[in-house]
Amino acid sequence: MLEAKIGIIGGSGLYEMEGMTNIEEVRPETPFGEPSDAIIIGELEGNRIAFLPRHGRGHYISPTEVPSRANIYALKSLGVEWIISISAVGSLKEEIRPMDLVIPDQLINRTKSRVNTFFGGGLVAHVTFADPFCPVLSDILHQAAIETGAKVHKGGTYVVIEGPLFSTKAESNLYRSWGASVIGMTALPEAKLAREAEICYATVACATDYDCWHEAEESVTIEMVIANLRQNVSRAKSIIRTAVSRIPDKRECGCAQALKDAIITAPDKISDNMKRELELLIGKYVK
Repeated sequence: MLEAKIGIIGGSGLYEMEGMTNIEEVRPETPFGEPSDAIIIGELEGNRIAFLPRHGRGHYISPTEVPSRANIYALKSLGVEWIISISAVGSLKEEIRPMDLVIPDQLINRTKSRVNTFFGGGLVAHVTFADPFCPVLSDILHQAAIETGAKVHKGGTYVVIEGPLFSTKAESNLYRSWGASVIGMTALPEAKLAREAEICYATVACATDYDCWHEAEESVTIEMVIANLRQNVSRAKSIIRTAVSRIPDKRECGCAQALKDAIITAPDKISDNMKRELELLIGKYVK
C-alpha cells in the first residue's frame, strides 16, 4: 500500500498541482464504506501527499452525505498524520471580506444529521476537543498564507451548519451575535474524526461571500460561491506547496496522543470484532 504523511481534503482541482510527481490513485477499503473518491498520492516538495476530493470529482456529494468516517479512516490507513482542509465559507464579520482567508481556532456545531464519531456500539471514548484545530499546523498555514500575499485572519470561530441550504437572515445574525467569524458546511465531523484518529487537522477557510446578513451586499448565491472558490484554488495551491515543506517530522502536539486515557470501556467489554475493525485507531491502547 502506498503511504503519505500529509493529507489534503478539498476541491478536486487541488491535486492538479504543478511540480507534483509520481502520481498514483488508491482506493483504500474501510469499515465505514468507500471514501468520497479515489485518493491521489504524489510527491510535492519532497513530501508524500494524499489528496482527497471531499465532494467527489464532479462535486456530486452533498455536505451531509460526505462519508467523513471513511475519508478520515482511509487517510489514516495510508499513514497520514497531518490533514490540511480547504473549505469555502461565508463571512460573518465586516472585516473578513470575500476572498480573504481565515485560519479558525474554534468551532460551533449546528449540524444534526451526521455521524460524528468512530466509537459507540460497545466502545466509549471521550476525546478532548476544547481546541479543535491543531495549533502547530494552524501556525504553519497562517505563515504560508502570509507569504503568498493573501489577506489572512488568524483565529476565529467557524460555525458549521447542516446545509445544503444557506442560512436565513435571522440565523446569520444569530451567529454574528455569538461572535462567530465564518460559516460553512464541511469542518465537522471532519475535525472531530481527525482528533479521534490522532491526526493533526487545520483549516484554510476561504471566504466567498458575506453570507446573507450584509445589507449592502447581495445575498449569497451558488454562482457567487463557485466563482470566488475557483479564484481561491491557485492561492490554496501556493499555500499547500509552502506549508508541506515546513511540516515537522516529529509531532509534539496533543493531537498525536488524543486517544490516550480517552477510552473508558474496559478492554474485556470490547468485542473482538470491534477490536479488529478499529485496530488501526485503538490498537496501541487496546489489546
